[in-house]
Amino acid sequence: MSRRLAAALSAPLLGMSALFVAAAPAQAAPADKPRVLSSWTQTNTSSYTNWVAARGNQSNWSAYGFDWSTDYCSKSPDNPFGFPFQISCARHDFGYRNYKDAGTFDANKPRLDSALYEDLKRVCGRYAGAQKAACTGLAWTYYQAVKKLG
Repeated sequence: MSRRLAAALSAPLLGMSALFVAAAPAQAAPADKPRVLSSWTQTNTSSYTNWVAARGNQSNWSAYGFDWSTDYCSKSPDNPFGFPFQISCARHDFGYRNYKDAGTFDANKPRLDSALYEDLKRVCGRYAGAQKAACTGLAWTYYQAVKKLG
């Protein structure tokens, strides 16, 4: 076959293959996404620690398509009276956003709210006396707010 004939025949085929590549579906998230999401939204310390580590290396989890966005403690102070609630609120946002995306928010909301409360109580555990009491009171208030309004 001459080069001219081969080029004439291959041009339409190349164009068609480009269409197939462009029309290929996006990569699906790994099958264990629900398990990973669940493991990072439990009430225990290891769940919190593992989520913080993953948040620090989000690119390692890009195939999962997690929503890492946050507004921290929404309309409440992120660090009320100097108590660092910001990261706990970010994890709470992570759970809310990703379970909403998965369509399973209602079934998981009570646990997500409880995880926030446990995270906040761990923050408060760093303090003693009146500071701890004030922090724990604020943690309870934040928990009640998300439980009712979140």
